[in-house]
Amino acid sequence: MFGRHSHHHGGRDGHHSRHPFGFHGHDHEGRGPHGRGGRMGRFFDHGDLRFVVLKLIAEQPSHGYELIKAVETAAGGAYTPSPGVIYPTLTLLEELGYITVSEAGGGKKLHTITPEGEAFLEANAQPVKGLFARMAEAAARSAAFSPQILRARENLKTALRLKLTAGQLSAEQVEAIAKALDDAAGVIERV
Repeated sequence: MFGRHSHHHGGRDGHHSRHPFGFHGHDHEGRGPHGRGGRMGRFFDHGDLRFVVLKLIAEQPSHGYELIKAVETAAGGAYTPSPGVIYPTLTLLEELGYITVSEAGGGKKLHTITPEGEAFLEANAQPVKGLFARMAEAAARSAAFSPQILRARENLKTALRLKLTAGQLSAEQVEAIAKALDDAAGVIERV
């Protein structure tokens, strides 16, 4: 089963560390061992998101969509996990016995941490703390997280989705939408 085996990785002092989920650790600048992070590479190293999701569930039992938004908020808008990343992570955490899932009505599933999950978090408190510190640094650097910009971005995404799913667009509509988006991009670049 994926995620259940440990990986060996060399540490700074030449020793090898073992860690479930393949956690690599982070340098003092908040980047992964390969300088990854932010928008230029993967925001998390392999397995890191599992720690973040489990910690968020420990703080408050949540639905998948709530977890997506909680990760986005914690990262200051610098990273938003897709449903294709969150839901397999939740399934894995359930299979490992770290969370339970219950029906919450309306087709929603509520994820709650188990005692095993709490023990796992406690045993990995330092890596978890480091991940949340890195996300807080990203949030502090992210101007994209201003409430006004987030609201406007969501309004644009919603308007586009509604227009594009309402039916076939005419050539004039396509041209007008593309022009509006290009114009907005131009204005943003000049700000």
